[in-house]
Amino acid sequence: MTVAVKNSYHHGNLRQSLIDAALELLKEEGINELSLRQVAKRVGVSHNAPYRHFEDKDALLAAVAAQGFQSLRDTMKKAQRNLPLDSSQRLEAIGIAYVKFALAHPSHYRLMFGDYHCNLSKYSALAEAAQQSFMVLVNTIQEGQAAGIFRAVDPVNMARVAWSMVHGQSMLILDNKLQVRSQEELETFLKFSSQTLLQGLSDNSAI
Repeated sequence: MTVAVKNSYHHGNLRQSLIDAALELLKEEGINELSLRQVAKRVGVSHNAPYRHFEDKDALLAAVAAQGFQSLRDTMKKAQRNLPLDSSQRLEAIGIAYVKFALAHPSHYRLMFGDYHCNLSKYSALAEAAQQSFMVLVNTIQEGQAAGIFRAVDPVNMARVAWSMVHGQSMLILDNKLQVRSQEELETFLKFSSQTLLQGLSDNSAI
């Protein structure tokens, strides 16, 4: 196994293997216990090998977080696929997809938004990935404004309102502050929340 991983490094795969291993350890042991030495051991390479790609633990976690934002962006875009052009339906779909992503990937999501802060100004790839995921919301709102569905106010602020709602829901459920007893109850709650938000964003205050 060690030989296979080392060989894959020469083909440029070690970086991704380290990211994958870090995410596994994050799920198993949490951020505080994770170290580059542990990650190297999990992958099967020398303890110095990770430093070829990451200067320290923060740099590795920033890369893990960046991939989380990329996955979140792709999840939201997929939720919009094959939907009508009605921006209100599209915004509802990506909001529900957002919360479900957080609940399906709690360790990854907590790294992306939790107490362990990755410096966005230092890690440009992370900053770009985070911005791209946020722009899915902004672009959907702008489409709705162009169609006369949403109010003609700052779309970034409107996106912040939408993001604040789904992020708050995600964290409350993850922290067991908001208990949802079944998938059906979750769906009902998320749809009701989305409709309430859409009424506030709509141009005529009625969806």
